[in-house]
Amino acid sequence: MLFLLIINFSCKTEAKKESELNNLKNKVSISAKDILGNPKYLAISYGGYRTDSRDVQPTISEIKEDMRILSAMGIGVLRTYNVQLQQAENILKAITEIKKEDPSFEMYVMLGAWIDCLNAWTSQEPNHDIESPNNTGEIDRAVALANKYPNIVKIIAVGNEAMVHWATSYFVQPNVILKWVNHLQDLKQKGGLPSDLWITSSDNFASWGGGDTAYHKEDLVKLIKAVDYISMHTYAYHDTHYTPAYWVNDPMEHETDLQKIDAAMLRAKNYAISQYNGVKSYMKSLNINKPIHIGESGWASQSNGLYGKDGSKATDEYKAAEYYKHIREWTNEEEISCFYFQAFNENWKDAQNPQGSENHFGLFTIDGKAKYALWDLVNQGVFKGLTRNGNSITKTYNGDKEQLMKDVYVPNTQSAILNN
Repeated sequence: MLFLLIINFSCKTEAKKESELNNLKNKVSISAKDILGNPKYLAISYGGYRTDSRDVQPTISEIKEDMRILSAMGIGVLRTYNVQLQQAENILKAITEIKKEDPSFEMYVMLGAWIDCLNAWTSQEPNHDIESPNNTGEIDRAVALANKYPNIVKIIAVGNEAMVHWATSYFVQPNVILKWVNHLQDLKQKGGLPSDLWITSSDNFASWGGGDTAYHKEDLVKLIKAVDYISMHTYAYHDTHYTPAYWVNDPMEHETDLQKIDAAMLRAKNYAISQYNGVKSYMKSLNINKPIHIGESGWASQSNGLYGKDGSKATDEYKAAEYYKHIREWTNEEEISCFYFQAFNENWKDAQNPQGSENHFGLFTIDGKAKYALWDLVNQGVFKGLTRNGNSITKTYNGDKEQLMKDVYVPNTQSAILNN
């Protein structure tokens, strides 16, 4: 009798384990509401391109390498930018394959649908009041992928910096973004998309009303009401050149060079917070209450242009690491998701200028070296056994901080700016 009881208990235990495993495999209930603002699911922007051209799409095998690296450092949700190319679906396929190998693996996606105006990226004059006919196909592809991978795609973002006026090659008016956001929301209501899928647009803080009143239009108000949350971008890095007043040092304020650098990076954090608060304030002035998360913010580690040693002196691995630390601490504490820009360096962004800042926003180099922001994780063995392009994850500068600091420059002082 005792033997039979033991066998029966063992069978029940195994059945329970199998049931729990099946539940985990089939789990699709987690939603954007559960993920966004949750520090257990750190967010990041991801491309995965390894060459000087997007004509060479990252393979599923390469993407799986990256997914394991990102997961190891606590990333749980990543952002893509378009579905014109194979890259986005390859990411979804790669995640699906990893989940089959390891049902406990979690990685979710904010799927971007690129939006253009008429004549964007052509020799003809862009018409910012009329949208590109290609937008319809882009939205249709995003819908198809969201329905095909409902356990991975949790957000669709309509456009990337598609309303900001300095995007002169392609920007559209808010009514275009509103049209497609409403279209997706209608599909949700009619059962054509998962009901818990969140819809947004990812754009500059000014485009969301947080700055210039030129953006305060009726269609923007309608858009804020239509989205499930606001996805805003903030780049203190770029504004070290374009709006340098916050960046430059008071020559009498701090004694050592490192104190001056650290003070500048703290101001950079506060600058980003001020732009976030600008969007929040505008939304509140409309008596609207929606979550606000950060769709992009980052800091390049190299520049031979406006932000380098001959410009604002903003660019190096030390400052990039300080910004990363500041932005993660602030957003985690406030339960804000920040899709940090970005995971890995990508050389296609400025292929003719290898030292250009756009190529160097990654937390990792293309060959898999962890920049200073992640050195502590290397020390902790987080990336042990993981590789990128056949290379183990090691530190930049061979882990020599003294060598790294030789490339760190002190921001200009107020007096230097005035003298220029």
